[in-house]
Amino acid sequence: MEILNHFKIIESAIVIILAFFIRLLTTKSLRKIQLKFGFHKTRILVTNKIITVLIYITVIVVISFIWGVDEKQLLIYVSSFLTILGIAFFAQWSLLSNITAGIILYINYPVKIGDSITVLEKDNNITGEIKDIGAFFITLKTPEKELITLPNSIILQKNIKYYPQPPTK
Repeated sequence: MEILNHFKIIESAIVIILAFFIRLLTTKSLRKIQLKFGFHKTRILVTNKIITVLIYITVIVVISFIWGVDEKQLLIYVSSFLTILGIAFFAQWSLLSNITAGIILYINYPVKIGDSITVLEKDNNITGEIKDIGAFFITLKTPEKELITLPNSIILQKNIKYYPQPPTK
């Protein structure tokens, strides 16, 4: 029995070391992507955090299987967690739409931190420089030095006029 525990410890250590190297490789790859495509540093940092969390979740699941956690128990736990999460998101539908819009803004939208934009509305246009793109809100700094937060879903729903930064070398 003790020999079996030693093998489990060695297997767990190998999984942790492998995850560490995968994380290092991912970080280096993201830096190369940043330099090649000119992505803003904060966008790469957020992407790195998401990938790191996914790697660590995978490590926890694999180590759980190594130490003999029953698949059915793990499946029940995960499905219960996802059900509660789904109910919470359904109760706050606007919250879910802002998170989804935030992901779209990170991945596939022409504006980035440092660009100036104008949100075109019927009565009152809002102009400012993008200071932060968070999971729920985008923060603009107006020419009057005021900070305005707008929900991410608004940025995707409204017409936007943007003035990109000149590329840095």
